[in-house]
Amino acid sequence: MTQEQCTHRNNVQSSEKPHVYKVGIYGWRKRCLYFFVLLLMILILVNLALTIWILKVMNFTIDGMGNLRITEKGLKLEGDSEFLQPLYAKEIQSRSGSPLLLQSSKNVSINILNGKNQLVTQLIAGSSGVRARGKMLEVKSSTGKLLFSADDQEVVVGAERLRVTGAEGAVFSNSVETPHVRAEPFKELRLESPTRSLYMEAPKGIQILAEAGDIQATCRSDLRLESKDGEINLDARRIRLLRLPEGKASPSGTTSRQTVYEVCVCPNGKLFLSQAGKGSTCQISNNVCL
Repeated sequence: MTQEQCTHRNNVQSSEKPHVYKVGIYGWRKRCLYFFVLLLMILILVNLALTIWILKVMNFTIDGMGNLRITEKGLKLEGDSEFLQPLYAKEIQSRSGSPLLLQSSKNVSINILNGKNQLVTQLIAGSSGVRARGKMLEVKSSTGKLLFSADDQEVVVGAERLRVTGAEGAVFSNSVETPHVRAEPFKELRLESPTRSLYMEAPKGIQILAEAGDIQATCRSDLRLESKDGEINLDARRIRLLRLPEGKASPSGTTSRQTVYEVCVCPNGKLFLSQAGKGSTCQISNNVCL
């Protein structure tokens, strides 16, 4: 190539405009990108506002959430709380000076299990009443004195006085063992068996004492006082035996105006009255013993 041809080619290239290549997003794509960025910023602001509102309403703090506080001793919960799932805790106690309330629409059950997950003690408080199940039940006073205990063998009442305020009194289907039975002041003491017999037995003796009233023993059949090794003493200023049958004496031994009688005893222990005479008239008036 000659020098003139090279010069002509350079002049042609210099007369042409250079080509510029654009890099980026233009047109409708750019507008869509800006729209999505703006929408994302709006969503971020809305989420941030909702998060701040939830934190404010739920009262989230460093110590806990709402009425729930995390302390060194555990969790502290103020106000009413509802647990939808089982709650496991070593100790549950109320605030100082406030009661602890357990409320349920059906019942409240307390179960004690042993190491083998077997039920050994149970307390159920429901609409039908309170039921307890266990080997022993004890009730003690604030000083630790035993007031009441019950197990399979016996029931012990440790109070100084057992008071039954029911109109029908106390009913015992079997025997009762006690060293002392006493009524309240100015009240009557009644031992009654409406359909069966009443037995009072003691190895050394039975003492019936009424310091300011009467003693009355009433029965439908026989009233029996028996002492095998001792005596039966009736110690009173006046002893009255009412409605004793009267024996019939012979007309020669008594007068029609006789008003003095003697008490006679039949071999079977029956008592009767006989008109008194110069001697005993029990022999001639023993027709009552038949």
